[in-house]
Amino acid sequence: MKTFIASRKNTDAAKRDWFLVDAKGQILGRLAAKIATVIRGKHKATYTPNFDVGDRVVVINAEKIKVTGNKLKEKMYLKYSGYPGGLKKTSLEVMLATKPTEVLKAAVRKMLPANPLSRDMIKKLDIYAGTEHPYKKIAFKKLEV
Repeated sequence: MKTFIASRKNTDAAKRDWFLVDAKGQILGRLAAKIATVIRGKHKATYTPNFDVGDRVVVINAEKIKVTGNKLKEKMYLKYSGYPGGLKKTSLEVMLATKPTEVLKAAVRKMLPANPLSRDMIKKLDIYAGTEHPYKKIAFKKLEV
């Protein structure tokens, strides 16, 4: 049997499923690892490292995500403007209160490879703070975490 390698000619490899994830009560790192696996396509038998065969993921209830330990106070998100003295630090507690979707998106983005392909992969992730999302007519698969 020949080894399968995905390409643009193989349309079966590009077939995308949609997964719905409820982040309520989930631990941030474990959830991000599972989402990154699905976005990359590593859960499929047709996985190819240099081709995007991953699925789409929609996350709801991002504001109700949990973290363990003292991460709420100690974990910092850094933002640098490029100017002297332009480093801004924001704690995880403040980020969850103001931008809960960015917390999960940053965690998933850091679990993807650092290359141009990952910039296309992260576009397949949609995160919503509440339970409402615009994809009502799509038949989702449930992602078990």
